Amino acid sequence: MDDKQTAVIIPARYGSSRLKGKPLIEVGGKPIIQWVFEKAVQANLADRVIIATDNQQIYETSLMFGAEAEMTLESHNSGSDRISEVAERHPEIGYIVNLQGDEPMIDPENIDKVIKLVKFDDADVSTLVTEIKNKKEVDNPNLVKCVFDNNHNALYFSRSKIPYERNEGHAKFYGHIGIYGYKREALFKMTHSGQTPLELTESLEQLRVLQMGMKIKVDIVDNKPIGIDTIEDLNNFKNQIMSNIG
Repeated sequence: MDDKQTAVIIPARYGSSRLKGKPLIEVGGKPIIQWVFEKAVQANLADRVIIATDNQQIYETSLMFGAEAEMTLESHNSGSDRISEVAERHPEIGYIVNLQGDEPMIDPENIDKVIKLVKFDDADVSTLVTEIKNKKEVDNPNLVKCVFDNNHNALYFSRSKIPYERNEGHAKFYGHIGIYGYKREALFKMTHSGQTPLELTESLEQLRVLQMGMKIKVDIVDNKPIGIDTIEDLNNFKNQIMSNIG
């Protein structure tokens, strides 16, 4: 029986380029990082939830609302590196979910889907996609697309429109949702390796995993959570919270 723990680790840094101090921005009386944490603890398959941050204020705020939190180095280039630092301190953790600290509307069931794939399948890494219905979104380089095989193994991720439609009407298009599940060894293998040419070309970390020959398993979900990157995203989230309260 597998007795390794499954941990959702939420990387949260203060220095966002577009929304400084984003994790601490309050919406509906709670900081954004608390909204994310409260969704994560609702995942049935997660044994624990840890907030990983390089900022003392985020750390202290997290402790105040009852979260497990750990300080990390400021020098990390990505959230994956930050969660890897935390995971290395805990040999009891065998499966890790990287949940972005700016996804306050993530569905806890989707966190469980990521955990199921990486824990009970033969994948090194797991993630989620959703079908793109809007043609403008297919051409948007900020929305990462994914193609996968009949067994739901990811073949490629791209900012470009993939597949290219030489013959129209045959393909569905899927947008990537930025949540990942990792087997412990796979996370360390990725974060301890250098960036690959494909990753550097598209600026997509998951391409490092594929180019290194590891397997990413994909599940399809219906809903795409609201990620908060801009003031417009923040206002949309505020409006959604107010409408739910009303």
